[in-house]
Amino acid sequence: MNIDATDRRIIAATQGGLPLVPQPYAVVAGELGIDEEELCTRLRTMQDRGVIRRVAVAPNHYALGMLANGMSVWDVADAAVADLGARVGALDYVSHCYERPRALPDWPYNLFAMIHGSSRAEVEDKRGRIAALLGDACRGHDILYSTQILKKTGLRLRSKEG
Repeated sequence: MNIDATDRRIIAATQGGLPLVPQPYAVVAGELGIDEEELCTRLRTMQDRGVIRRVAVAPNHYALGMLANGMSVWDVADAAVADLGARVGALDYVSHCYERPRALPDWPYNLFAMIHGSSRAEVEDKRGRIAALLGDACRGHDILYSTQILKKTGLRLRSKEG
């Protein structure tokens, strides 16, 4: 996928995050010498083309007091995984939820949901609520707890020299 010089400048200007001000797009647009409408149109176009996946907040859950973060994994009946995954993803304590192929025989899980809480006990309670929501469509589950933040960045452009 090709991007032009302006798109490259937009990515470079936003790859470290947007400014924490009331009108972040206006600030970025001003720094780039374009108007805010053009900036937003170009971001939408890059997203539509698959150049970028999304513009999203990437909070530091630890700084927000969410000290227990667990990736719950679920073996959900294939016929129900899309509907149930959407329901799990809509829960306010799940930051992201997605379907992935199983890696049998060692990994039977096809639904992943990141659960956040202030303690492991809270996360376990929330995992129990998800299990109840999934009901008989769920054949097994587990949870993998975070021990550190490994990545909190989005797209990064390499310099043309590198």
